[in-house]
Amino acid sequence: APHTRRGTAFHAWLEQRFGQQSLLDPGELPGAADDGAGADEDLAELQRRFEAGEWGDRVPLDVEVPFETIIGDRLVRGRMDAVFHDEESGTYDVVDWKTGRPPQTADERRAVAVQVAAYRIAWAELAGVPLDNVRAAFHYVRAGETVRPADLLDAAGLAALLESLPEK
Repeated sequence: APHTRRGTAFHAWLEQRFGQQSLLDPGELPGAADDGAGADEDLAELQRRFEAGEWGDRVPLDVEVPFETIIGDRLVRGRMDAVFHDEESGTYDVVDWKTGRPPQTADERRAVAVQVAAYRIAWAELAGVPLDNVRAAFHYVRAGETVRPADLLDAAGLAALLESLPEK
């Protein structure tokens, strides 16, 4: 799908921009050879907006950080898009880049916050720092908006949420 290819291409561009080896070349994605999968002017617009935004001139401590952590009785695996460190305050910002629109409803915002809550817990464990020293955010590139969900769940809260989900 074009939106998926664009998001993957944008993440690959950021990895290269930040000096990382890209995990996947956008040309390797299924459908990359399809009609309409060529040059993407919208991707260029996303790149321009990123460069002009609040994260454009910052250098991350790390990008595409893989993690595994236990939350409750479940193994959670993922990959954090970027982690920034503020030397003065000693805090970290785990940021997930989004090329789509920000969530519109309170239910949507609560649902997506679970993702960065897990990233925040994982980074605190990886870095060996207190959870209070780690913030988490989504940056919606097209909107030029960084959203820091309030009241992110801690490990116990995420475990309780996972346990409340019905079995499949």
